[in-house]
Amino acid sequence: QVQLVESGGGSVQPGGSLRLSCVVSGSTLDYYALAWFRQAPGKEREGVSCITYSEDNTHYTDSVKGRFTMSRDNAKNTVYLQMNNLKPEDTAVYYCAADSFCDWDPHNFGSWGHGTQVTVSS
Repeated sequence: QVQLVESGGGSVQPGGSLRLSCVVSGSTLDYYALAWFRQAPGKEREGVSCITYSEDNTHYTDSVKGRFTMSRDNAKNTVYLQMNNLKPEDTAVYYCAADSFCDWDPHNFGSWGHGTQVTVSS
């Protein structure tokens, strides 16, 4: 069982940027797909981005394409989510998740971090 710890959340104004980090322990990153999900108050958890273990494919939900970039550093057991041009609707708790394949269904991910809050407000 892997453990995931997110960091990097905070409060920014619209148009600002944040970089989230997720450190993975308990296993190497090599064989896992890593994903970022988010959950706003009163809403279901939704997939934001996912990167395959071989880093040959990265997926983004439509609402963040062109603004968010996901990357991974297997040597540091860390994945990142660079978020630019943030909008109020990006406000949510962001979670890191790991499993064998990329998927938008959170029920298919077996390992989760505790989340980090991102608030975008003027």
